[in-house]
Parts: sequence; C-alpha cells; structure tokens
Amino acid sequence: MKISARKIIPGKVTNLKKGSVSSSVMLEIAPGIEIVSTITSESATGLKLKKGQKACAIIKASSVIIGAD
Repeated sequence: MKISARKIIPGKVTNLKKGSVSSSVMLEIAPGIEIVSTITSESATGLKLKKGQKACAIIKASSVIIGAD
C-alpha cells in the first residue's frame, strides 16, 4: 500500500468497540501509549479488525490545534 501521509505509526489493536454506525479502535503504539480512532463500522468490518491484530495509525493533517486553560 502506498499513501501520501507521512505519519504512519504501527501498533496493535487493544480494544475495539463496534457500534451500529461508528466504531472506536484503540491501538497500542508503544508500551503504555495508546491512540484511539473513531471510524465507520463499515470500515472496521472491511478491515476485519480484531483485538491483538497489527494495524497502523495513519495521520494526515494540515494543522494541530492545542488548547490550554
């Protein structure tokens, strides 16, 4: 697979919560460090995601917004 995104972070699926419309996918990218993404349930099914499976977080963004009090 070739993609234009430069931030590709390999990990392992540690949790998957499938809903009727969207699914929450948690990836452990390093010991104790996790990334959560919400994708469509159709995409989760198409990717055949399951707990323990290797997967990648692919981040493509033009900006990152940070807020603080």
